[in-house]
Amino acid sequence: MKAQSTILATLPQGLILQVNMGELLFKAYVAISEPSIEKMAELVSEEEYAQANDWHVTAVEAEDQAEHQVEDLAFNMNPGDAAVFLCVDKAACLATLAALGQPNAWPE
Repeated sequence: MKAQSTILATLPQGLILQVNMGELLFKAYVAISEPSIEKMAELVSEEEYAQANDWHVTAVEAEDQAEHQVEDLAFNMNPGDAAVFLCVDKAACLATLAALGQPNAWPE
């Protein structure tokens, strides 16, 4: 399913997106980071955390896995949920952003 998105804000080495995938609308946090659940707390404020129904976190360890990771995560989501994509490097992050509808986006 093709994603469309809007950039909401920048993160240290990443972006926050509002993503639309068919009937699914969700907020996605995409950043270069080691795959650690503690990193989620650094990216997501307590206020933002409380606003989402459920949180889904995944590590994107390679550029060629990004589209599959996005699809797998979206399959398990409900409207009002939020997602965090912790990407091992810039290539994986760019591929994840592209899979989420932002093929040319990178925070400067």
